[in-house]
Amino acid sequence: GNRSGSSASPDGGRGHLSVFSVLVLTLLAMLVVATFLWNGLVLATILRVRSFHRVPHNLVASMAVSDVMVAGLVWISFDVLCCTASIWNVTAIALDRYWSITRHLEYTLRIRRRISNSMIALTWALSAFISLAPLLFGWGETYSEDNEECQVSQEPSYTIFSTFGAFYLPLCVVLFVYWKIYKAAKFRIGSRTSNSITPITPEALEVKEAAQQPQMVFTVRHATVTFQTDGDTWREQKEKKAALMVGILIGVFVLCWIPFFITELINPLCSCDIPPIWKSIFLWLGYSNSFFNPLIYTAFNKNYNNAFRNLFFRQ
Repeated sequence: GNRSGSSASPDGGRGHLSVFSVLVLTLLAMLVVATFLWNGLVLATILRVRSFHRVPHNLVASMAVSDVMVAGLVWISFDVLCCTASIWNVTAIALDRYWSITRHLEYTLRIRRRISNSMIALTWALSAFISLAPLLFGWGETYSEDNEECQVSQEPSYTIFSTFGAFYLPLCVVLFVYWKIYKAAKFRIGSRTSNSITPITPEALEVKEAAQQPQMVFTVRHATVTFQTDGDTWREQKEKKAALMVGILIGVFVLCWIPFFITELINPLCSCDIPPIWKSIFLWLGYSNSFFNPLIYTAFNKNYNNAFRNLFFRQ
């Protein structure tokens, strides 16, 4: 059983296994194992390295836990719980990056720790509520007598509630957050200043003033000195890297999950007959997001790369 309530057999429900089916099943098994091992490696690194016992690594650990559970507990309510938690953890990381870039003076370590812990607790509580609502409140049938198997409730009202709570709402949040990050980064690039010092003559000064270039000019012992805009500061480089990481994380998240959630929403509402093979493809494409999450995050963090090497090689 799985989130879509249909069989995840790649051959569309046929009783025998062709060579193609065996190949697909092998690739899917490799994806599950790789997802489990890679996220397990991230968790082991965070637990082993003392400097990672702080924000934002607690958010990464929460995301890795949900992604490990996606790989290891793909079964009905656990499936919905883990996938929803994985999606909301991506949202929490995007929000943390947004506040650290746009409000780095007010977003102190103490405030950041408190907010991140609250987001982790809210992520798992919301995911549990969405996944267990049919069992707790009898919201639609969770057992198919025709197929003699458990399934996710196909009640249209629950489908709308779960898809919006598990995907469309966090999608709106992450898109809005990245738009704000992009605007903040663009504003900083347009208004950055540097510390280069260049002596200029009065004639050159008049030309520069006419051009209205941003400069700070002062005179010391009849020598004119100006500070000109030139190059990126360390913080600007860090913010660009963070913005790029969040953008790739969100882009992959959208590409992996949007086909499944579109079909999941329209299927019970319009009674569309979507072939089982496409349901399986969209479902496993969504699962693959749990494999890409740790790859994307750690690829932009040299500290993780060094910590990974230290797990296997003594330096």
